[in-house]
Amino acid sequence: MKNIYGVLSVVILSASSVAALAGGDAVTKPPTEATAVAEKTSTSAPMAEGEIKKIDKEAGKVTIKHGEIKNLDMPPMTMVFRIKDAALLDTLKVGDKINFAADNINGKLTVTQVEVSGAK
Repeated sequence: MKNIYGVLSVVILSASSVAALAGGDAVTKPPTEATAVAEKTSTSAPMAEGEIKKIDKEAGKVTIKHGEIKNLDMPPMTMVFRIKDAALLDTLKVGDKINFAADNINGKLTVTQVEVSGAK
């Protein structure tokens, strides 16, 4: 029985040494959802061109006729997006030509940034 504990001690110490040499901890934690979201939002999505077709302030949504959205692998179409910051809706009006960034946040296609590039 003492031999088993001795062998287990050697195995555990060896694993700790290997992890330390590799530059990590003996116990590594998997990334949490918050870490994944923070990493995702820290990188800027590329801007796409679009035109505002409809604004629904109560629902926090906007309909955009847009060109290709490369980071979402989405071809040109007209569709409804959620708005990350509802205050952005106050800066928009139907017919505005925009450049915008969108991302898939918690399974919802969401506009994260918008710049008005010209009116109709």
